[in-house]
Amino acid sequence: MSAEDFDSIRLVEALLFASAEPLSEKILARHFGEGTDVGALLARLQADYSGRGVNLVERGGSWAFRTAADLGDRLRIERSQVRKLSRAAVETLAVIAYHQPVSRAEIETIRGVATARGTLDVLIEADWIKPGHRRETPGRPGTWITTENFLDHFGLSGLADLPGVDELKATGLLDKRPAIQTLTEPEETDDGHEADDQTGSLF
Repeated sequence: MSAEDFDSIRLVEALLFASAEPLSEKILARHFGEGTDVGALLARLQADYSGRGVNLVERGGSWAFRTAADLGDRLRIERSQVRKLSRAAVETLAVIAYHQPVSRAEIETIRGVATARGTLDVLIEADWIKPGHRRETPGRPGTWITTENFLDHFGLSGLADLPGVDELKATGLLDKRPAIQTLTEPEETDDGHEADDQTGSLF
């Protein structure tokens, strides 16, 4: 490796460590001269960190350093109590993840119940969803899509990594109730919660 390449890799490393958010190749390229293969630098840096306590990972086209997955439990000194998502929020997030870009009306059609504003607010506050483009149809309804933070939180490199139907059935996380029962469930309350159940896992 030449001294110039080594210096470039060091710069990429420093930029990623200094950033509070994952960085795309496009953003990283601004710090290099034209023609620099930033992708090759990232690949080399990723290889250098492979097997170490900190790994370089790609999440939705952006790159960041993350603690090695197998060390996560050993790093926790105390466990915080995380507020569980309502079933309404989990179902809404799943519909958006698998059908994006999707409008609110389409979410309600798929779920079979009205979606309270509070449900979307919870997902927006978690930075898991954001507004997408508006449809070129009468009324130009807005759509919803997932964020890079959603991919990062669930450890997904991209939407192609979302579990399939068979995987969801195998883990018991796919609702196996008859469709008619789902469609006749109680509607959500104004705060976006359904009264009969809550859950904290999308998958």
